[in-house]
Amino acid sequence: AAADLRAAIGTPHAQEALTAIGRLAQLREALAVLAVALAGVHGRLAWFLGAAATALAPVLHWRALPDAQGPTFGAVEPTPEQYTDAEDAIRRLHSALARLSAV
Repeated sequence: AAADLRAAIGTPHAQEALTAIGRLAQLREALAVLAVALAGVHGRLAWFLGAAATALAPVLHWRALPDAQGPTFGAVEPTPEQYTDAEDAIRRLHSALARLSAV
């Protein structure tokens, strides 16, 4: 899971160069990686990954497109800081998982 998270979210500079749609797509990909990893583990690691997924759940309510074309079903446009915070959280999660797998 650690390598897949690393692949989903690039460096801060690379992420900031992406469009909002690109950034949101990569954050959703990271959440998908978490969901797949969570499906295959039990115990403390499952609890840890579940808590991480829960903390990142607001990403699922974000949108990168304007709402001019119809209902948004409660989705909101995140601020640039919210994108950065979520991406930093994924990087920290990657580091934690990499340390755990090295043990």
